[in-house]
Amino acid sequence: MRYWLFKSEPNCFSIDDLSHRPKQTAFWDGVRNYQVRNMLRDEIRQGDLVFFYHSSCVPPGIAGIIEVVKNGYPDFTAWDLQSDHYDPKSTPDNPRWYMVDVKLIKKFPRLISLDEIKKHPKLKNMLITRKGNRLSITPVTSDEWKVISSLL
Repeated sequence: MRYWLFKSEPNCFSIDDLSHRPKQTAFWDGVRNYQVRNMLRDEIRQGDLVFFYHSSCVPPGIAGIIEVVKNGYPDFTAWDLQSDHYDPKSTPDNPRWYMVDVKLIKKFPRLISLDEIKKHPKLKNMLITRKGNRLSITPVTSDEWKVISSLL
């Protein structure tokens, strides 16, 4: 099992949106970055645990934990003309983008803010703290996972 951090803008898809889905499960779609696509396709696996991170909001931070419940598969929203994630270069025969299915495990009683993460000495090397990091999915070490889990 590996650990990850998935970013989502809460005005697009939040942890509360996930909590209201049937079985609190949804597909994680719309990734349009090749490095992250490769992670979804090749590295992220069923059973991996994920911090659900709210980005582009005030304050940004970790809102809870989700679990990957289905390995990567072609992102069919890329083929949907009505989707915000449509990509004419991706086809069912030659998919360009991938997604996974996730399930809500736990919504935190409070947001663990990016500022709090940055100030913690054991989290100073966490990818989310690096200036200029714009990836929507990043790996998290087991030590980082333990430290963040202890902050609640």
